[in-house]
Amino acid sequence: MPSVIHSYPLYGLSVVSNTPIPGLWRNSTDVQSADILLEINSDPPGWVHAARDLIPAKRHRRNEYGETADSSCSVVVRGLKEFFELKYGDGTEFVIDAAGKRLWGTCSSPLTIEDLADYFRGPVMGLILRLRNITALHASVLNFAGQAIVLCGESAAGKSTTAAALALRGIPVLSEDVAALEIENDKFQVHAGHPRISLWRDSVETLLGSAHALCQVSPTWGKCYLPLDGNLAKFESERRPLGAIYLLAPRTADHSGPRIKDISAREAFLHLVRNTYMNWLLDREQRAAEFAVLSQLATQVPVRRIVPHVDPARLAALCDLIFADVESLQNCQALRL
Repeated sequence: MPSVIHSYPLYGLSVVSNTPIPGLWRNSTDVQSADILLEINSDPPGWVHAARDLIPAKRHRRNEYGETADSSCSVVVRGLKEFFELKYGDGTEFVIDAAGKRLWGTCSSPLTIEDLADYFRGPVMGLILRLRNITALHASVLNFAGQAIVLCGESAAGKSTTAAALALRGIPVLSEDVAALEIENDKFQVHAGHPRISLWRDSVETLLGSAHALCQVSPTWGKCYLPLDGNLAKFESERRPLGAIYLLAPRTADHSGPRIKDISAREAFLHLVRNTYMNWLLDREQRAAEFAVLSQLATQVPVRRIVPHVDPARLAALCDLIFADVESLQNCQALRL
């Protein structure tokens, strides 16, 4: 690492980089105390060359969630699970050591640092959390009166759009796309992510009246982002105790939508299993450990089912429902204390 470094907190970890990373919250961290050392350059350092000399032990290929610029992703496990190599269809590459401590990344023209940063904030950090045995949900997280409220669901379920709509009503956003969980004193905490929400242009138009009201994530990709800089919306930079999880169901055209439903702990568990981040890379032991965490989560934390409506005009009604339901849950929790 060079003497000049750029440091950031991200999902409860400290990151230092040799290059400024767009879209992250600045921090003060020295190299010695950093959790993750990130090098970005076109020439791989010596440790990456050594990693690539190891025999590939396993290959994974997957079309990721579609939250990044190119969803085609392959992961090569090298040696005795000593290194992990991620490659995307657009040529972006990352190499990570087994401890999730050392990371190298590169991309080539016409891609820019904005594209590489988008991969880093999402799936790459998702893998690093996995390597560090940190369970993470594919979710957006907001801070309602000091509690982390999680909007969880698959790609295109409407998590980001709903989170942005709530943020525009003044609710601070704790994390976007990745909800990193920590258990402390037998209670779940959710760590802060990064200060922006990525949105497709149709969502931008629904929320702000014009598809071009927000800047693009990168010059090469049409997705935009809502900055959580305190102007239109705010970022919550401190971790918060987990208050509730809302699982987003497929949108309905039924007149009863949007609506919120109770679900059983078993149903909640099954949905949570499907919506953990980078779960396609888990081995048998990791999956068993994650099942234990998710079983505790499904029984300890209120989990509700949201059924949004297909009509974007009903997004405001959905936000009203969430406000009322969260308030009801928090009142019930207060009465039990």
